[in-house]
Amino acid sequence: MAFQYVVTAQKPTAVTKCISGNFTGPNDRNLLLAKNNKIEVYTIVAEGLRPIKEIPIYGKITVMKLFRPRDTCHVDYLFILTDRYHGTILYCKQNGDKRLEVITKASGDLSDPVGRPPDSGIIGIIDPRSKLIGLRLYEGVIKFLPYDIIGEELRPFNVKVEQLNMVDAQFLHGSTEPQIALIFQNTQGRHVHTLQIDERQKEVKPGPWGKENIDSEAQILISMPVPLCGVIIIGQSSVTYQNHGPKHISIALPDVKNTVTCYTPIDGDCSRIILGNQAGGLYMLVVKTSFDDEGVKMVEDMQISYLGEVSIPESMCYLDNGVVYIGSRLGDSQLIKFNTVDTGSGEPGVNSFKILENFANIGPIVDMCVVDLDRQGQNQLVTCSGAFKDGSLRVIRNGIGIHDHASFDLKSVRGMWPLRVGWGPEGSTRNDSLIISSINHTRVLKFFGEEVEEKDLVGFDGDNVTLHTANVCHDQIVQISDKEIRILNTRNGLGDEQAIVWKPDGNKHITVATGNCKQLLIACGNELHYFEIEKRKLNQVVTKTLAFEVACLSIDPLHGYRDEDDDDHEDDEMMDTEDGSTSSNLAAKLCAVGLWKDNTARIYQVPTFKELHCDVLSTDIIPRSIALVNFEGIHYCLSSLGDGNLVYYQLDPNTGVLSDKKTIQLTTCPTVLRVFSLQGGPTTVFACSDRPSVIYSSNKKLVISNVNLKRVNHMCVLDSDGFQNSLAIANEETVVLGTIDAIQKLHIRKVEMNECPRRITYQEETRTFAVSATRTDVVDAHGKAQPVRECASSRAKKTTKDANIASNYEQINDDVVINNLLIFDEVSWEVLHAYQFATNEEALSVMSCCLGEDTTTSYYVVGTAFVYPDETEPRNGRIVVFKYLPSENILEVITEKQVKGAVYSLCAIKGNVLASVNNTVSIYKWLPDEKVLRTECNRQGNVMALYMKSRNDFVLVGDLMRSLSVLNYKHVEGNLEEVARDYNPNWMTAVEIIDDETFIGAENFHNIIVCQKQQVPDIESDSVRLNEVGSFHVGDFINAFRHGTLVMKNVVETELKTKENSILYGTVAGSIGVVTGLEEESYHFLFELQKRLSKTMGSVGNIQHDSWRSFCTVRKTEVSRGFIDGDLIETFLDLPRHDKQKIAESLQVKDNTGKRNVTVDELIKKVEELSRLH
Repeated sequence: MAFQYVVTAQKPTAVTKCISGNFTGPNDRNLLLAKNNKIEVYTIVAEGLRPIKEIPIYGKITVMKLFRPRDTCHVDYLFILTDRYHGTILYCKQNGDKRLEVITKASGDLSDPVGRPPDSGIIGIIDPRSKLIGLRLYEGVIKFLPYDIIGEELRPFNVKVEQLNMVDAQFLHGSTEPQIALIFQNTQGRHVHTLQIDERQKEVKPGPWGKENIDSEAQILISMPVPLCGVIIIGQSSVTYQNHGPKHISIALPDVKNTVTCYTPIDGDCSRIILGNQAGGLYMLVVKTSFDDEGVKMVEDMQISYLGEVSIPESMCYLDNGVVYIGSRLGDSQLIKFNTVDTGSGEPGVNSFKILENFANIGPIVDMCVVDLDRQGQNQLVTCSGAFKDGSLRVIRNGIGIHDHASFDLKSVRGMWPLRVGWGPEGSTRNDSLIISSINHTRVLKFFGEEVEEKDLVGFDGDNVTLHTANVCHDQIVQISDKEIRILNTRNGLGDEQAIVWKPDGNKHITVATGNCKQLLIACGNELHYFEIEKRKLNQVVTKTLAFEVACLSIDPLHGYRDEDDDDHEDDEMMDTEDGSTSSNLAAKLCAVGLWKDNTARIYQVPTFKELHCDVLSTDIIPRSIALVNFEGIHYCLSSLGDGNLVYYQLDPNTGVLSDKKTIQLTTCPTVLRVFSLQGGPTTVFACSDRPSVIYSSNKKLVISNVNLKRVNHMCVLDSDGFQNSLAIANEETVVLGTIDAIQKLHIRKVEMNECPRRITYQEETRTFAVSATRTDVVDAHGKAQPVRECASSRAKKTTKDANIASNYEQINDDVVINNLLIFDEVSWEVLHAYQFATNEEALSVMSCCLGEDTTTSYYVVGTAFVYPDETEPRNGRIVVFKYLPSENILEVITEKQVKGAVYSLCAIKGNVLASVNNTVSIYKWLPDEKVLRTECNRQGNVMALYMKSRNDFVLVGDLMRSLSVLNYKHVEGNLEEVARDYNPNWMTAVEIIDDETFIGAENFHNIIVCQKQQVPDIESDSVRLNEVGSFHVGDFINAFRHGTLVMKNVVETELKTKENSILYGTVAGSIGVVTGLEEESYHFLFELQKRLSKTMGSVGNIQHDSWRSFCTVRKTEVSRGFIDGDLIETFLDLPRHDKQKIAESLQVKDNTGKRNVTVDELIKKVEELSRLH
């Protein structure tokens, strides 16, 4: 058996639905986004969108509508429907601790035992009176759900309709009985009919009007409110207003090539409507009205105008004050604001807009590759994302990036601190100098703009090692060296000749020092000295002798904590802290001390120095750094040990008690912890070591992200005029000044292409990427194809064209599809070279490999197909072998091989080329002397061999309809032999080899399966059966599997036994998942935990977890097996403590002595370790 742990590393990013309303409260204006199987809730504020809630749904969301039950509430209810026809009505309320809670009002299974799902998808509509919900789930049937105020179960009734092939439907306004208008298609064309619903008799009757033979591509109905009523019909070439009267008004659409896909009304009376088409064009439809002789308002005319271009919209939502949210499935979603102009009619008009914000969307992920660009053991994932003009490459890494802006050589740095000495402009609050301490002296570096020079500061000791320095209260500077403490006035950069100096008695040396704006804490061996800073005075308050020498100190104020007796905080001034961040000038009430020899962390009360808590960090490793920090309202004590482990506790600020001890392996060397906070950013801890990382909190859980630097000895915040909101980072040789990425677990960089990337591969030898991409050109008046916009292929440094490209095209203004192979530089992401393929030739597969026995020369191999409109399947294609010469920027065609079909997939095997051509798997032998490919063997037996992976002599084939098969390449005999096959009719979308016996595949109903070779061959045939030993419903369409992981290698170790071979997958909705192998013992433990969690945790909409994850196709539905749902397992960390204890009760784990009950803390540790696998 093979057991797998599957978890989401990146949640879906593609927006499929967006709506606005008052969901969280009567006075809240909310935006709700549907992203595959989750709903994100935002509050609209003056600054933009503020996320407040994420609602996970056990199902892909196909319908999402807000409605407000009349006379029952002052907030909107939410109706959602999943792809498995489970409907639910939700509302939101605040619980006792002011947290938002989503309540399931009613739910139910809306599927029917029989019925044909429609080709045009699900349609969901809601009656304007909010009394009736209409759903078209099956062809020829409309399902209606009457809203029940007190019912907890949805009770629908079905109504048969004559109108088949329904395209769209809407409830009509202004009728006493519910009426709907619908677009449908038959052999004569498309038509609009109206139907009247009889709720009592549960049937429909013909409505008051209809219109035959409308626009042949009409697909959107907009229901007009009272008093206009009627509908607006959006077609391919026209917009028509139609009511019950004989008169209709129709205008032409400016762009007849691109279909309108979505709309949003701006005004409540629908007098202005925004339309978006499939090319990203945005249009304003203005409905002009007048009054007839009887005073009845009627539509007089319509006008449409072009506004500009946005991301290709999937849905749109008008928010307020001219702001519109553009939800995109194929590109980044956007927030735009219209610019109003005076039209002269007294009403403002709109003729343009500006983009306020872009929201990253990495879907659909068409292809991807895993590479270690920094050569540090930290993989990055490069994806082909988006489609059409919104296509791009996304570089995704787990961790934080530091972007260098300047650097200078400086060896043996022992510490760095920013200062505001007064050299900058008068009144400036920015740093103007950087203090760098070396082995036996201290340097003062003055910043003016981006220039740096070394200066002397009067009163500042530059002849000794500095342990701590900072701006403190009363416009003073403190410097603590190994010999003394000095307090200086800044005096606008003039220094201080009369510095206040304190020296320890008996010529003792200061060994450790720290401080904040008001307080200093130093150690001289085992003596602890506490000082309070006053104006021109240093007040020594307490001296305490400890049992052992002090190793590390922290007296960081815990922001967010106020002592009951401290009433003077409101008058405290704002002051720069040690790390350069600005925080209120709070005095610390607690300090933390780490001791040598007994290796303890001790918490003392300040200023009495009463010991509140003591805990042993390690039995044999001393602490090297300690910090008190507040993350998202939770107080922590963090301590790094000499072996690279991080020990952290939760800290009670009132009692000083440390609890909930946990240990994480950061590295194998000593680590220095530095607390910092950039302007507008969260509190963060930088761990300086040979594997630097940042520690922060997300959803009240500690998260550790790696930094893209090889070594960091010291760091500090630097906020100068020339380097604003930056970091200064020192290693053994250099000090680097730079900025840090936004603090998040996965960092995503966008490489704009403005055309559609199809396939990607990486070549280590040339350090380049090859990407096959498609763009659309337009034929100009001279018969030449010209790019519609600047894109990656048009801005290449060098372009080579195939000899078979058409020189001229006959039809002017026709769209022409151009296919290119693009070579990208791995560092700058410039397009170095573009190779344009022949007319009608599409690149379907790309790989980089070595051919023959030469393992030093790498080639790019591309598989193509010639695509013609009159062919159902391509009849011809090519395999083209390229050699890229980076020194000359030449992409040389080495050879090409003509084939009879489309080359869907390519792999390298034993120095040869393995290709799937239509239904045939072929091996082409590389002849090194002639540098040509010669056909060696073919293997048929597939419907369409779309996907292949190779490993040693084995080939895994994913078929369009015939699931998985395994072939063996016998290179001595020169043939391919089928050794195993899965006989289930799965329609595959991606495949991968886990090991020689185990294989994984994804199929088109959003499931993944794991197959293993059956050990005993079938009696009737020589082929071995592939047994399906695992199945799981992911809930998203998977396009690619790739071996690799996004976490740093050799860092993550888990008590639960996992296998090293992790696989990443990318989906259409923009999610990235991880599949990791489990040992059988770990699987059974996690399976029991999963069962308990699914019972304890209620799901939104009362959808059962087992139902959601069950393998489901049109043929069968089976309970998931062989897989652990990591998304569910990791929700354990979010539960309250008492729920965790309830789940852990009597849960057993194996150890050396046998089985025993697991403790809550052990269970938390195990789940946290699993969460760090991604």
